[in-house]
Amino acid sequence: MTDDLSSIGLNEEQRELAAMVRDFAEQVVAPQAYEADRSHTLNLDVVRQMGELGLFGLPFSEEYGGQGGDYLALGLAIEGLARVDQSIAITLEAGVSLGAMPIYRFGTEEQKQEYLPSLLAAENLAGFGLTEPEAGSDAGATRTTARLEGGEWVIDGSKQFITNSGTAITRFVTVTAVTGVTDGRKEISTIIVPNGTPGFTVEPAYDKVGWNASDTHPLTFQGVRVPEGNLLGERGRGFKNFLSILDEGRIAIAALATGAAEGCLEAAVDYAKKRTIFGSALSTRQNAQFTLARMRARVHTARLAWHHAARLRDAGLPFAEEAAIAKLVSGDAAMDNARDATQIFGGNGFMNEYPVGRHYRDSKILEIGEGTTEVQLLVIARKLGLAG
Repeated sequence: MTDDLSSIGLNEEQRELAAMVRDFAEQVVAPQAYEADRSHTLNLDVVRQMGELGLFGLPFSEEYGGQGGDYLALGLAIEGLARVDQSIAITLEAGVSLGAMPIYRFGTEEQKQEYLPSLLAAENLAGFGLTEPEAGSDAGATRTTARLEGGEWVIDGSKQFITNSGTAITRFVTVTAVTGVTDGRKEISTIIVPNGTPGFTVEPAYDKVGWNASDTHPLTFQGVRVPEGNLLGERGRGFKNFLSILDEGRIAIAALATGAAEGCLEAAVDYAKKRTIFGSALSTRQNAQFTLARMRARVHTARLAWHHAARLRDAGLPFAEEAAIAKLVSGDAAMDNARDATQIFGGNGFMNEYPVGRHYRDSKILEIGEGTTEVQLLVIARKLGLAG
């Protein structure tokens, strides 16, 4: 069913990684997915096993406990997991792209030595607090503030939709905050806030439409004090630094969406072959065949898009536009394939026990999170010289 991995330029090590994750997803992740979704529970034993396989350390250097791989390798792992469980896939994506990567990219050596080993082993998770009630796509509208007082940052404000922020193994969140104003422009910095710090409250988890087994909370900060040394990166460069993290994250989300689209395709093909209607298999009906063929084309196109963006990123070449295209194309593919697969399944597609029903609920966020579809179109339009 899947593309011949060798035909799209993967080396032997990458093919082995993809096959290993696929096997793990089918044997370990898939059997627990329905119950985890139903109970809104992130299975930390699965997270632990992912850590043992080295998945959280894929794009990091061995110096800090990583696998010495790249973003393409990370994408292969995320895609393989998302075929069967998007909640587990986003736990990995956010744990790497939003939890560990900011430390790896912008942290001091002391911060890297302190935090990265446990994050890359999945002994701990971390979140990134960017989104606020009034600052979503317009992240520059950040209202959370941080001021220096007696060698400490004093933080006040709130964040929402923060992944991996409230698990039993969450160690910290990195938050964006306004640390000053220059010529009427906000100076936004990023600060590490350990869980359990007085005044830092992880609010009850959201009751979401999808990704129910993913850990997501709103956060509040009331006079939270952390050491001045908890500043991550240069003061005033927090927003710019985050944008670069976001570009990378879009590649990972595109890989996740591709996996979701493929999971829907595989389930729909299998069901169509087994389902008898008016005396013959549904798969013999031309309208079903055409639907499945379009689903296949979406998976193939989405995979090519994110692979291309990942290779550009790993080669040190500009990739922001390609990442936006990959996110746009793959997000559409996931949502369209989820809708079509549900239709193929008929009434059974409306039952949560079938994976296509879960994909249908899960996939909508792929057109919203990590930059909405409209934001991706804006990025692409700007590259065309169209935006003012």
